[in-house]
Amino acid sequence: MVNRAQISLKIRQGFILVFVLIVALPALFFSIGRAYYATLVDATEKTLEAHLYSLISEVDFVTMEMPNSILAPELNRLNSDTYALIYQQNTLVWHSESAMNLTVTPDISQSKAGAKEFERVEYNQELYWQLGMTVILGNASHSQQANFILLKKNSALVAQMAQFRNTLVNWMLVMGIMIAALMALGFIWSARPLQRLDKEIKAVEAGEIDKISGLYPVELNTIKADLNLLLDSQRRQKERYRASLSDLAHALKTPLAVLKSSPLAENADAQEQLDRINAMIEHQLKRAASGASDTWKKQTQVQPVVNSILNAMNKVYHDKQINFSSACPEDAAFLGDKTDLMEILGNLIDNACKACQSQVDIDVKYNQSKGVRFIISDDGPGIPEQNRSTLLQRGTRLDTYENGHGVGMAIVSDLVSSYHGSIDIDYSQLGGAQFTIEFSYEQNQ
Repeated sequence: MVNRAQISLKIRQGFILVFVLIVALPALFFSIGRAYYATLVDATEKTLEAHLYSLISEVDFVTMEMPNSILAPELNRLNSDTYALIYQQNTLVWHSESAMNLTVTPDISQSKAGAKEFERVEYNQELYWQLGMTVILGNASHSQQANFILLKKNSALVAQMAQFRNTLVNWMLVMGIMIAALMALGFIWSARPLQRLDKEIKAVEAGEIDKISGLYPVELNTIKADLNLLLDSQRRQKERYRASLSDLAHALKTPLAVLKSSPLAENADAQEQLDRINAMIEHQLKRAASGASDTWKKQTQVQPVVNSILNAMNKVYHDKQINFSSACPEDAAFLGDKTDLMEILGNLIDNACKACQSQVDIDVKYNQSKGVRFIISDDGPGIPEQNRSTLLQRGTRLDTYENGHGVGMAIVSDLVSSYHGSIDIDYSQLGGAQFTIEFSYEQNQ
């Protein structure tokens, strides 16, 4: 399962875009829709209120009659969705031309003089917006009470709302496409400095440059400075390591030379141990000359190294007539020093040649993002399971020199550990030992 901290920037940007398109834009759509509907209702109330005052100004206070054509044109049309009614004592005394076919009976029993009431009502299973007002008409000598009712079909508002929503949907689609395009362009633009930084880091890994020197945004300058400090510190530490290792190895060579020329060296067991110490010193001198495994590792092509070792083994073990089988992808690469890879594979293949009867197989598995795996197999006697862990312990070996395995394994184990790799020992399909060395790049990311 991928840790949240490992989620790529592209996926994070995608999550933001999905949130905007699925949550934010629909929420904005409904909010705008509700606001527009509230505006329509408010406009309807104001329109009906204007018609109300127009009717009051035109009515005859005595006869309660209206002109043949009133000022509000909507009320003069037969097919209009706006209607006007005047009641006296619950009796309809006048209706607008538009209400000719209207069959509704508003409830005016609770109306109070001078009070306006605006509400949504239902008549004959149809919704209306109704504005009602009870008015006392006339003067001090003659006055009468009348109930003015103005109605507007809710379907008119629904139609306007539907039209607005269709328009809004189109605008939201255009807005969504524009937001997606802008976010994509913004991501590409923002990611360019990171891509340039990654390119420079890879150039450092390949040994093409010594430090990161490109120009970057302010936010990346701190990372750039820290990386350069790390490179410089690692470089100085490497030089100190080389110097110390070289001094130690050279300091040991003189006492070792004295021991090898002394009577003590005539003992076979002592001579073997002295040879082993000498081999370890030579190995450390080589490492001091080539440098320890760097924090920034160079890429070493595997196939040329394998071919070189096999050519050498063919000459060394010519009389043994060993059949070598090698499978290695052309693009297989080891993130480390070539000398270290030669040391690891050289020791393992040499041991396999010593232990085998006639067959040694070298199989290389490579994945650019995951790592590289080396499998060295032989048809020798193999290594018993109870002895495998002992063989890999630092400073120990098995007394199986005549069978090959055990020689140089301290060197191999040290090098593999320095690259955070792993060693596995098993029986091979050939019947002998199988060594699997794996370097996982994912562990170092």
